[in-house]
Formats: sequence, structure tokens, C-alpha cells
Amino acid sequence: MTTENTMKFEAETTQLLEIMINSIYTEKEVFLRELISNASDALDKLRFNAITDKSLIDGAFEGRIKLEADSKNRILKITDNGIGMSRDDVVANIGTIARSGTHELVKSLEKSKSKDMPEELIGRFGVGFYSCMMVADKVTLTTRKAGEDVATVWTYNGGSEYSISDGTKESHGTTIELKLKDVDKDDGLDDFTSEYVLRNIIKKYSDFVRYPIVLPVEREEGEGDDKKTVTEDETLNSMKAIWRKDQSEVKDEDRNEFYKHVARDWADPMEHIYMKVEGTNEYQALLFIPSTAPFDLYSQSYKRGLQLYVRNVMIMEKSEELLPEYLRFVKGVVDAQDLPLNISRETLQNNRQIATIKKSIVKKVLSELKKMQEKDTDKYLTFWKQFGAVIKEGISTSYEDRDKLIPLLLFQSTADPEKLVTLKEYKERMKEGQEHIYYLSGENREVVENSPHLEAFKVKGYEVLFFTDPIDEFMVSGLFDFDGKELKSIGKGSVDLGSEDEKKKLEEVKDNFKTVLESLQKALAEHVSEVRISSRLTSSPVCMVGSEGDLSPHIERMMLQNKLDMPKQKRALEINPEHEIIVKIKERFEKGMSEEEINDTAQLLFGQALLAESTPLPDPAGFAKLVAKLMA
Repeated sequence: MTTENTMKFEAETTQLLEIMINSIYTEKEVFLRELISNASDALDKLRFNAITDKSLIDGAFEGRIKLEADSKNRILKITDNGIGMSRDDVVANIGTIARSGTHELVKSLEKSKSKDMPEELIGRFGVGFYSCMMVADKVTLTTRKAGEDVATVWTYNGGSEYSISDGTKESHGTTIELKLKDVDKDDGLDDFTSEYVLRNIIKKYSDFVRYPIVLPVEREEGEGDDKKTVTEDETLNSMKAIWRKDQSEVKDEDRNEFYKHVARDWADPMEHIYMKVEGTNEYQALLFIPSTAPFDLYSQSYKRGLQLYVRNVMIMEKSEELLPEYLRFVKGVVDAQDLPLNISRETLQNNRQIATIKKSIVKKVLSELKKMQEKDTDKYLTFWKQFGAVIKEGISTSYEDRDKLIPLLLFQSTADPEKLVTLKEYKERMKEGQEHIYYLSGENREVVENSPHLEAFKVKGYEVLFFTDPIDEFMVSGLFDFDGKELKSIGKGSVDLGSEDEKKKLEEVKDNFKTVLESLQKALAEHVSEVRISSRLTSSPVCMVGSEGDLSPHIERMMLQNKLDMPKQKRALEINPEHEIIVKIKERFEKGMSEEEINDTAQLLFGQALLAESTPLPDPAGFAKLVAKLMA
């Protein structure tokens, strides 16, 4: 005898359903992912229970999930031959939301700006099942529990009522029939009876579900009078979760093909990294380092993140939480066994667990990069050319990873134009008594290599690192020192390379040039903070020197070109008292110079200092006239 009960939702529950259907999910197509995930879970549960109760299945069990699409009547069916549910199970699992809605729960969801359901409520409702209400006007669930004869039918037509009744079903498992809403692409409602749409959704979210997901497809066979239409079940998913296989049995070409699928890249990856972690947080990961950097790697629109799976079902296509910004080039998948998820499975509920996984991934990736650096120098140099600037970002943005990142850094230097050096190599070559690691910033090697700032360092034989990546200026803010040696820019602040006798002589020179310095300072007050005697110049007459903490000239220019607001920086003009030009200028001062001559001389020296560092002149035409005047 069939018994049917029609029940009315409580007012709070109706409101709760409204919130779930209209606010929780950002992509309506995920309803199919949720239903397939539920079907896969039901198949897993039957396999597990059948281990102790052989009567649940007959002979060899072959689990599968079947989709049936009726475009004419706008109906989609999802059927599995899993464990199924009894009437009590339906009431407890599917009907729970109908009898457990409370005013407090609705209030908590309405107030939640992040749309996260409180952790203690997760699992109390048939949350994934209810996602289908986003796309269907009517939902009919028919289910029969393995080992029982009677089926149960749960029906919902929208509104405030639903019904539960007894029914019939040939075998155990569950069928969900959806009477789909009309297609409305603007509202995210595709034609979910379309073979093309269904294939894409399965490929995107459920390609690695371990059971076949089949769809009856019509095909033409034969020719002429013998031509006929046949319907065959076609498997839509690959079921090849490559990261779950024994990696020693996986061929490189298979891994490469998988990478191209995940990363949407045409080239093979440079390196792959496999992880299998057991214990409190069980997960597997298959990560890849691309062979070339994507063109938009430094664009704000670049979307980073790893694909996140839970038991072979994709939950997020790009989970940013699993990687720090400076490892955004890493591609791949992470498959966790048991992760608490929020109500929509789109935002992870337990950040502590994700933080643990992230920390482990970062440690593994950096360890593999260090191994590559030590054992395959050529490959690491190729990696560094593509991604070195991104790695440098981590120095100033991820302090917790700083000690692992610093040994990976490579720089050009004055030591050898053909080789990049590590900070360790630099320190090993430091001269006795050298207190700092010296560097010079500039837009390229040619500019910094010919900078007047290097003159005294070349004479003394000190190696200087070249910081020519735009990120270097920001990197050094987190790279205060290395192994007890402070990093110091030779283009900023004062330089102390001389002996005690040389320092004493420099003080005497400053006294002798006092009038010259004061006059030039007055003439250049608009442009420079100070005019002073230089201890870093040996062959050039002048150079510009910033203060500690100032941005280098080429970074300042980049910011101005991008119309970024920044206070105007005034730097010091240093003069070389032993250069013949400066000597003659001093002689002319002693003989007497007019104010116009002092001003012209100051402008010429200032312009020459700017040109020496490739900084554009503030008044090119005016400088050209002064040069012509001098030549005349």
C-alpha cells in the first residue's frame, strides 16, 4: 500500500531555501557536480558496506552514473546504482532541511557576509542535493536502498510544500529527475539537456570521478537504405586521476598531457612535483612548473591557483588559498580526502586545514627548486630566467618563507658578466674587512655597469651586485642582510671605503671647497638636496646620490610614467675634487665668477650627472643651449 504525505515548510525554512538557491552558488552549472558527487559517494558507500554484507550486491559490482536528457520536455535525469536510501533516510538526509529550519539559522545566514555556514551545521542538510533547485521547477527523487524492496519518492514543486511517498524501482540506487527551467544564459541557465553542455560540465568538474558517467547518445550507422539511428551509452569522464596512480608507473608523456589539460598550455612542463601526505590531513598533489612564463604573469588580471579536488571531484578550478602570490606560476591539482567545505563547496570552511596544506606545498616546491639549483644548474638558470622575478616577490611579501627563498636568489654582478651569483658565493668572495654586501640598481646591466658610482669600488676591488629587475627595489626591503652582512646600495647615502689617512684628507678637501659647494647648492636648490665632496668617484666629475630609503631613479621614472602619485625626491650632487673639470671650476671661483656663470656651471654639472645615470633632463633644450654657449 502506498502512503503519501504532503508536508508544509515552516516559514523560516522557506526563507532558508530562498537564500540557498539565490545567494550561495555563483555558478548554476555546479548543480550537476553536486549531484554526481552525491552519486559517487553512494556508490562508494555500497562498495564499503558490501565488504561485510555480501547480500547487498549480486556478483561483481560495476558502479556507474547515468545521465538522460530529454530536450523536448526539458527533463534531465541522474541515476546511480549506489546504496540508495530508505524512507527514513530520505526524511533524515533530504527532508532534514524541511524540519530543522530555525529562525536563528536563517538570521545567521543572512548576517554572514562571507556566505559561510557555521561549521557545526555542515553535514546536517542535503546541501548538494538542494543546489538543483537553482535550475529546476520540479524535482523528483526516487530511491531504493540496497537490501530493501520498497522505493521512496520525494517530490518538490517549489513553493512551501513537498511530498514523500512509497514507490517502485527495479534495483537499488537513486534517480533524480529535474524538470528544468527555461534557458536563460544571462542568469547562468544553459541548456542542461544539451550533449555539448553536459560534456563540458563533466570534463570541467567530474572528469576524474572513479565511476563511469554515461550519457545515451544517438549515432548514425550504415549507408543508404541500411542507414539507421542507434543509441549507445557513451562515457563522458576519463576516470584517470593520474595523481592517484603509482607515479613510478606513470609515463612522462602521460604526465605532460595531463599538465597541458590542467594548465591549458601547448608546451611540456619544465618539472613536475608529486606529493602524497597521510595522517591528519590526507591529500595528494601533482604540481607542475611551466617551461615558459605566461605573458600575463605580472598582470593584475592573472588568475592563479591550483585545482582543488575532494575525492576526485573538483571543488575549485583555481584555489588561491593553496599557493602564495609569489608561486602563482605553479600549476596542478590537490586532491584531499576529507575537507570541510562551506555550504556551496566553493569556499573552504576550515582555513586552518588549508593553511597546513599550503605550508606543506610551499615547503615541497621550494625544496625541489633548491634541489634543481644544486643538481641541474642549466635547468635552474632556465627556470630563473622565466620566474626569478616572481620568486623575488616572496622576499618582501612572505616573511615566513624568507630563509628558504634567499638561497635561491641569483644576481648579475661586476665579478663575471657571463655568470649569475648567489649571495652565498658573493659572501665567500668578500674582501677581508668588508662590512657590507654592495649593490647598485638600474634599468639594465649596460647602465649600471657604466655608472660612475662603481668607480671607487672597482679601484678597491669590491664586487657589486646589479639589481636590474623592477622588483629588486621592493625585494631589498625584506632582504635586510645575509648571513650577518647588511646589504647596502652604493647609489644611496655615504660611502666609506677609505683608510684613516684618506678620510682625514677628505675632510681637508671639504674645507677647501666650502665656497664652491655652497654656491652650487644655492644655484641648484630647486633640484638637489645637497652638493658635497664625493668619496666614490675616481674618474667622473659628478654623480647623483639618493638618501637611504629613496627609490632608485629608474623606479621613480616607472612610477611617474604609470601616473602613480609619489612625493618628489631630491638627491645629492657629489663632485670629484680631483677631476680636472672640478679643479678648473674651483680656480675660476677663486678668481671670481658672476652669479650667471655660477648658475650655468651648476646646471651643466647637474645635467651631466643625470645623463651619466640615463635619467632624462628636466630641461633638455636649456641644457643644449648651455653646452653651445660653453663651446662658443
